[in-house]
Amino acid sequence: MQGLIISALIALGVIVLLGMTIRVVPQRSVYVVERLGKYRTSLEAGLHILMPFIDKVAYKHSQKEIVRDVPRQSCITKDNIEVSIDGVMYLQVVDPKSASYGVDDYVMAAQQLAQTTLRSVIGKIDLDKTFEERSEINMEVVKAVDEAAQPWGVKVLRYEVADINLPASIKDAMEKQVRAERERRAVVAESEGDRQAAINRSEGDRQAAINRSEGEKQEMINISEGEKMKQINEAEGRARQIELIAQATATGLREVATAVKEDGGEEAVSLRIAEQYVSAFEKLAKESTTLLLPSNLSDVGGTVAGLQKVLKTIDRTQP
Repeated sequence: MQGLIISALIALGVIVLLGMTIRVVPQRSVYVVERLGKYRTSLEAGLHILMPFIDKVAYKHSQKEIVRDVPRQSCITKDNIEVSIDGVMYLQVVDPKSASYGVDDYVMAAQQLAQTTLRSVIGKIDLDKTFEERSEINMEVVKAVDEAAQPWGVKVLRYEVADINLPASIKDAMEKQVRAERERRAVVAESEGDRQAAINRSEGDRQAAINRSEGEKQEMINISEGEKMKQINEAEGRARQIELIAQATATGLREVATAVKEDGGEEAVSLRIAEQYVSAFEKLAKESTTLLLPSNLSDVGGTVAGLQKVLKTIDRTQP
């Protein structure tokens, strides 16, 4: 029985000894080993053999990104407005030795440094800029904290402002400002619309006046052209009428002259002349109350003879 107990103790001692000797480091992890209290090496992922009772794993670090909240804090802007801001910071251990011996708690140190840097950055800008320039604020915090964390073996990857809380009075003032700005833009937009509408109406009236003027001008030109063509046509018609009358008169005279040459023609002409002579005086007597008579009115034959001489003269002149 005593031998069994001794064997069990020996087996347990071997297991403990193996546990102190063999170390398996997980992926994306680093173990810092001290020998007799002094830094010896950093163990990467895999199987490692240590000297029992001499070597000791003092620190264990993860090389994954570490996400930590930056506690909410009060900041004063350049225009003396108090705001409450919290954020999120992303860290990564790049030097396990420095992370082990450079600072007591690198996560806490980075958080505290991010808070102080954020207060400094917010104090340099106005309240309106804190909402518009979040990316610049994040970059300033990352730059300052990363520079300070280099001796700690820590890389600050990102910092993001999570939320910005304002006092109730400031929120109410900003809402009033936003409403006033929107109303101003609405008034400006309405006035711009009225101005554009007035311009459009003016342009339309001007174009309508130009069109009316062009129409009246074309109408006057058309009327003038019409009057011109009318006068030309009337003149040509009168000329044609005169020509036709002259041709008809000439033809009539030639016919009369031909008739005079025939047997009994002169007697017929004399009779016709006498009839027209008497008829002319009869017509004058009907149309007027005053009648001037020629001195030789009783000598109708002499008058007819004179007219016959005229006809003979015309006949002799014809070819």
